Amino acid sequence: MNNPKKEKCPVMHGANTVTNNNIMDWWPKTLNLDILHQHDTKTNPLGMDFNYAEEFRKLDLDALKNDLKTLMTDSQEWWPADWGHYGGLMIRLAWHSAGTYRIADGRGGSNTGNQRFAPLNSWPDNVNLDKARRLLWPIKKKYGNIISWADLIILAGTMAYESMGLKTFGFAGGREDIWHPEKDVYWGSEKEWLAETHNRYENDTDRESLENPLAAVQMGLIYVNPEGVDSNPDPLRTAQDVRMTFKRMAMNDEETVALTAGGHTVGKCHGNGDATVLGEEPAAAKIFEQGLGWTNPKGKGNAEDTVSSGLEGAWTTHPTKWDRGYFHLLFNYDWELKKSPAGAWQWEPINIKEEDKPMDAHIPNKRNNPIMTDADMAMKKDPAYRKISERFHQDHEYLSEVFARAWFKLTHRDLGPKTRYLGADVPNEDLIWQDPIPTVDYTLSDAEVDELKDKLMNCGLTRTELINSAWDSARTFRRSDYRGGANGARIRLAPQKGWIGNEPDRLQKVLNKLTEIQASLSKKVSIADLIVLGGSASVEKAAEEAGVNIKVPFCSGRGDATDEMTDAESFADLEPIHDGYRNWLKKEYVVKPEELLLDRTQLMGLTAPEMTVLIGGMRVLGTNHSGTKHGVFTNREGVLSNDFFVNLTDMNYKWKPVGDNLYNIVDRQTGETKWTATRVDLVFGSNSVLRAYAEVYAQDDNKEKFVKDFVKAWVKVMNADCFGIKS
Repeated sequence: MNNPKKEKCPVMHGANTVTNNNIMDWWPKTLNLDILHQHDTKTNPLGMDFNYAEEFRKLDLDALKNDLKTLMTDSQEWWPADWGHYGGLMIRLAWHSAGTYRIADGRGGSNTGNQRFAPLNSWPDNVNLDKARRLLWPIKKKYGNIISWADLIILAGTMAYESMGLKTFGFAGGREDIWHPEKDVYWGSEKEWLAETHNRYENDTDRESLENPLAAVQMGLIYVNPEGVDSNPDPLRTAQDVRMTFKRMAMNDEETVALTAGGHTVGKCHGNGDATVLGEEPAAAKIFEQGLGWTNPKGKGNAEDTVSSGLEGAWTTHPTKWDRGYFHLLFNYDWELKKSPAGAWQWEPINIKEEDKPMDAHIPNKRNNPIMTDADMAMKKDPAYRKISERFHQDHEYLSEVFARAWFKLTHRDLGPKTRYLGADVPNEDLIWQDPIPTVDYTLSDAEVDELKDKLMNCGLTRTELINSAWDSARTFRRSDYRGGANGARIRLAPQKGWIGNEPDRLQKVLNKLTEIQASLSKKVSIADLIVLGGSASVEKAAEEAGVNIKVPFCSGRGDATDEMTDAESFADLEPIHDGYRNWLKKEYVVKPEELLLDRTQLMGLTAPEMTVLIGGMRVLGTNHSGTKHGVFTNREGVLSNDFFVNLTDMNYKWKPVGDNLYNIVDRQTGETKWTATRVDLVFGSNSVLRAYAEVYAQDDNKEKFVKDFVKAWVKVMNADCFGIKS
């Protein structure tokens, strides 16, 4: 039959392909806990026993590098290489993988191989990078589990530069792949690709008012619009966007110019056709496209008919060589605006010499005009950028050195401290953006740890002071880029020692006492270790008073960083503006406190059950910022009891709002206000999932379980940044 009758489907229509009838669709204000569980071990096909670091150490790195360099000039018929060299494409692949990183929350970047999944694999700015990943597939297939996609993508870009003549700064492995799209990264509120930029700016005339934590200027772009702000060429205005975007990646002006020039020394833009006829992006493409997108039905569909950004042309005369061509052309010619074949604005030189024109990437004996984007012209027009550009123009060796370091920073910024770096090509030099910490040369026996605990418990500081100092030191850790944490004791240094969230007066009192204790020891122990040990010893005592004898595990070996090892400006982005665990908000925000709590919890790498037990324990321990009593549902403050959950779920009380974020817990019989609470407290009774966890800890038979689970979660927070440290 030509048109067979389709039978009615016996399963829920659309249930497995769309968010049809999703809980969040019915109740959009429901607190969504999915971001805390998005990378469940069940999604990982390699299994829980897989250790990527151990596998990577089996890698023949030199052989892999040689295979990648061979790939660069092994042009494939299905996707031909420009000038017979895939270098430009592989550099763009690596760049766009790393370039999504933003320092505000440490999210994005190359650390997880997230570019393989939506939305990144289908962003307009990533058009045709699906082809680059497919070109790499035979190498990934060959080497298998000993090289992650995340590492392979960055190494491919680095080898592309080496194959074209750049002396690179180094490479480190250690990026572990994720296995499904990330739900925790906020890419913007727009509902359409490349919406006008005013959507992201509080004041469109003030480009520094770009919405935090965003770094890109439009939905679907890595950085800035190559045609200019909202596709309106204006190099001086574009310079403002470039400066803000790169600043939010922790790049200074010199690094920004070097990256712009170095990125555009090789490769080309593709816009020789009609962008409106391209097929759907990978996430929307037909099933027979097998994950490839942006099919071009015109001409060959590739080679000289490739359409990606819409701009068309190379930046330099010899686009497969690392040379001084970029600044030679930028400064030796005047440039005028023209439209590409795809209709995009680009800058082209006036009266250029024939020998300065690059050869066509695919048509023999044909030369074309080079091009510049609006961002390239900003390097010439912006006074600060021009001064740097002129130095690079005069000293190509200096440009090569600065670019190699900036490329390494760009591609390794979110890999974390150097102790996480793997491989023979790791540079020896310690770089300040790696947040270096000196190693310690001591170990502590169990007896020595017990002796230190006694000193700390009898030094004149309260348990609450010690717990809060340990928590504040450790809570800065971000799983997104592995920055922050207790190791290094940077809570002693600017800017952390002055953060309001750290209660500077209380903190200094604790630090003074710990320094005094340190000076009295025959074996010097770091302040970082003393801070953590003081908090853990206090938790141990609080558990004992609750009737549970438990030893809080302690991992020694943390070092103490110095001011010279600390980039104070970049650490400013780690300042807490809220901490639900200590029931504190720096000020009122549009985002609800419980949503802020989820964001902080996800960055710390905690699960919903861990968040629940930590909140309950921190409340009864009396750790609230400034000593407030909100959520302290106990008559035994300082004892590690399950009272928070017992009283939260006690139906002898009712709850009355008395402010935007304040509630009274009232005795139903007497009308007496028993306790006060915030939204962060009450969400553990109102949200059905969190209440289920809270009820577990409120049960009479789980008092000991509560203490054990709290201790386990506490230790996880304290040790989150102890990479390479053995207890």
